[in-house]
Amino acid sequence: GKLGRYPPWPGKIVNPPKDLKKPRGKKCFFVKFFGTEDHAWIKVEQLKPYHPHKEEMIKINKGKRFQQAVDAVEEFLRKTKGKDQASSHNSSEEKNRRNSSEERGKQAAGEEKRRASLSEGKVKKGTGEGKKRGSSVSSERGSKSPLKRAQDQSPRKRGRPPKDEKDLTIPESSTVKRVMTGTVAGFKWPPSVSEPVKDSDPHFHHFLLSQTEKPAVCYQAITKKLKVCEEETGSTSIQAADSTAVNGSITPTDKKIGFLGLGLMGSGIVSNLLKMGHTVTVWNRTAEKCDLFIQEGARLGRTPAEVVSTCDITFACVSDPKAAKDLVLGPSGVLQGIRPGKCYVDMSTVDADTVTELAQVIVSRGGRFLEAPVSGNQQLSNDGMLVILAAGDRGLYEDCSSCFQAMGKTSFFLGEVGNAAKMMLIVNMVQGSFMATIAEGLTLAQVTGQSQQTLLDILNQGQLASIFLDQKCQNILQGNFKPDFYLKYIQKDLRLAIALGDSVNHPTPMAAAANEVYKRAKALDQSDNDMSAVYRAYIH
Repeated sequence: GKLGRYPPWPGKIVNPPKDLKKPRGKKCFFVKFFGTEDHAWIKVEQLKPYHPHKEEMIKINKGKRFQQAVDAVEEFLRKTKGKDQASSHNSSEEKNRRNSSEERGKQAAGEEKRRASLSEGKVKKGTGEGKKRGSSVSSERGSKSPLKRAQDQSPRKRGRPPKDEKDLTIPESSTVKRVMTGTVAGFKWPPSVSEPVKDSDPHFHHFLLSQTEKPAVCYQAITKKLKVCEEETGSTSIQAADSTAVNGSITPTDKKIGFLGLGLMGSGIVSNLLKMGHTVTVWNRTAEKCDLFIQEGARLGRTPAEVVSTCDITFACVSDPKAAKDLVLGPSGVLQGIRPGKCYVDMSTVDADTVTELAQVIVSRGGRFLEAPVSGNQQLSNDGMLVILAAGDRGLYEDCSSCFQAMGKTSFFLGEVGNAAKMMLIVNMVQGSFMATIAEGLTLAQVTGQSQQTLLDILNQGQLASIFLDQKCQNILQGNFKPDFYLKYIQKDLRLAIALGDSVNHPTPMAAAANEVYKRAKALDQSDNDMSAVYRAYIH
């Protein structure tokens, strides 16, 4: 179905599938919406009685589909006419509270049961709104009580059938267990804040982080289609700016986009930029890699300087600090194409010193600079599901909105240049260390006579279960080390993360130990294999 703002809609509480876990947090019900095939988890506080709000709901909704939903409710009520019907509605004041949730991931055979529980929920407080009424639900002897729903929006999980699984949620009530068995639930959207509407992809969230004078960190989120604000004990706020795309798709920026570097990550990024209608000029050190993208509609740039001079915003994604510096400072490099107003976005994973140096030379020529390293792998890049960590020019970050939506599922703005580099190295340090631990466990299982497959099955049933764990273990079990994230690059990130720790005298013994194992794997010619090939460093 089309994603966007959902009107008040009638539904009923039903029992969820046995293998579908309830979201953490407040009490919630699993709701089926009348007149649709949609289901969602709804917080108790977002339920309202159907009858008292029926007329109001009908005034707001005029569509044929909504009328069918109302007809379905009335038919349901006729069938249950002989039963007691009761509903109570307790008002409770909650300042500026709203909910937004997201469920993402890629469907794969054999993983349905585990992945059904992988949902991301973000509960947020409304900003600039009037107070929202919560509601509780009561029921006697299994009576059915029609309710009405509070506004929420949640993107559909990629790769799943188009049943908009809106992770909505509901208030606590002493009768929750009884209500679960068939109460008719409807929902009411609270009035939204009047905001300029921007174009956006319903699967995407921006998070803007800025340091305040206080030790507390202030997060501002630009979350598509939903205006939200969350405050936790005065230390954190998340604000989302509304954005709605035509027909639920991305409206590409009219700025000319350049892209330098078509490796594992860059290739998927460029492909998605083109698919979403961006005008892209590409360059790669080995020009043959450009051919495929020229066929897809990209333009060819002869040098980095030419790309920068002919484009408004130029992105780059290269392997390491040396490559990033050479690209900017070398012959016919980026810097030669920079003039006032030109924008450069470096997506390479490098150290903070390198990115700070590049920012300084770009800005000294009148250019605008943003660092935007990405968390993910080749598959996520191809799927447009990367996580983007950005820092630097805030205005440029906003100008890149449609590009980030095309290539990723989430972006974070982390403040001044260098912050994204540090955060990215920490993220990859954790990931690289975890990968080495996985390999260590699988090899220890093997040498002690335990089944590696059984170990994976056990891990997948526990709290460590994740797509990453499963995919990397499968790589090892199948002996398939085709690169999804080059081993040499995760080792580089570990090395840089350890150096980051050195710079502030912070111990990183886990990363240091993992780094030694990756160095051993590199010595065994595993550099150009996937990071999971670190397994081979443990083979006697």
